[in-house]
Amino acid sequence: MPELCQSNQQVSDGANLLISMLVRYPEIGTINFDPEVNSLKLTFMIAGIPTTKEFETAKHLLINSIAAYHLLEGVTDSRIDVELSSYEQVAILTVLRDVHTMSRGEIGLTVKLLREWFADRLVADRNDVMLEEDLLLQEEVIEDMLENMRKQDNDDHSLIGIREDGRVFVFNK
Repeated sequence: MPELCQSNQQVSDGANLLISMLVRYPEIGTINFDPEVNSLKLTFMIAGIPTTKEFETAKHLLINSIAAYHLLEGVTDSRIDVELSSYEQVAILTVLRDVHTMSRGEIGLTVKLLREWFADRLVADRNDVMLEEDLLLQEEVIEDMLENMRKQDNDDHSLIGIREDGRVFVFNK
């Protein structure tokens, strides 16, 4: 992987955040960082197309669970949007979140809820090689990078992180 210019800490933190999230959570297919609205768009793929009722129920469960999590954590003014699109026999569930109120715990909650709701239909790039210590390290990096991005003025670097054949790539858009 090419080295990022260390003089540009914003790109480095953003890239590290996307890499760590994709490594830690194999259920996340892609992540987009939009600096104009300071948000992350997490994309999950579901084998088969859920019914409208199934999607709406999952959407409300996800939004209400995150709202409850935020209430317990004292988080206010968060933005969340959940959308569903489809392509042939695959549904694409997109969760749009603002970086300023997002946390490592919330990301874990989101993934856990989607795992439980869609069970074996949630597409994941399983990596059985990851040790528990590696997973914990990735969680710490996620929290640190989210904190760094909250403190910075993220105004000019759109990033996209994708997973392909067991590898993770991050690009400037």
